Amino acid sequence: MNYDLSQLPERTAKPREQGYTMVMDKGMSLREVEDFLEVSATYTDVVKLGWATSYVVPNLKQKLEIYRAAGIPVYFGGTLFEAFIIRNQFDDYRRLLDNFGMEYAEVSDGSIDLDHGRKCEYIRELSKSVRVLSEVGSKDAEKIIPPYKWISQMETELQAGAIKVIGEAREGGNVGLFRSTGEVRSGLVEEILTKIPSERIIWEAPQKAQQVWFIKLLGTNVNLGNIAPNEVVSLETIRLGLRGDTFTHFLDMDAVDPMFHPAAKSTKPGTSMPRG
Repeated sequence: MNYDLSQLPERTAKPREQGYTMVMDKGMSLREVEDFLEVSATYTDVVKLGWATSYVVPNLKQKLEIYRAAGIPVYFGGTLFEAFIIRNQFDDYRRLLDNFGMEYAEVSDGSIDLDHGRKCEYIRELSKSVRVLSEVGSKDAEKIIPPYKWISQMETELQAGAIKVIGEAREGGNVGLFRSTGEVRSGLVEEILTKIPSERIIWEAPQKAQQVWFIKLLGTNVNLGNIAPNEVVSLETIRLGLRGDTFTHFLDMDAVDPMFHPAAKSTKPGTSMPRG
């Protein structure tokens, strides 16, 4: 960091198993990737090439090489996996991963109705050669999955070999874990956490309010995904309590300047507490 500041929460160091920031690349150019990495590589743990953008973007091999040179793992979005599966091209998908030297793969069923046992078979097969991230939840806003089913699917997919499960939200943060307004389905999240360790879950949370909610619930080292490239540094400041949304969340208020103590605020009109 550029200078010292006390009372900051401790972030895990890369390569980390907890505190992931998963970034969504929706079709950045090579120059955009280089600019992004110059500022945000330190805070980025893995990059997803959103849905099937890898099929249409030019210079895919060069893009992957830039990410690899920066030590950032990359994987193809789960929608691409589903596009191969629905066409009965699983072997072609495995060859695709080999041809591009991919170390990660995402297995999802957000756009197709895939038998869950078969989904777990795909996870088991792929986990023999790559690190599998499996996504739970539907991209269909009308399809409401009850909490017990989220839990059951997460448990069995982790048992099948997924290193982490991803809670679906889409790139807009308005399905799955969230209502159409972007509000967190807090009851769903809290019920999931009764059975699934938080370090095994990546919560897709593209909106700032969603990121703040999860950080306040689970701490600075919560795993968050579908983060826009230009929001990575912003997210890191939220994780550290250096933005208004979490400004006082990690502070020991008894150790700050006395003028900011709650008692001082109540007896000295005109003073104000920093807002979190």
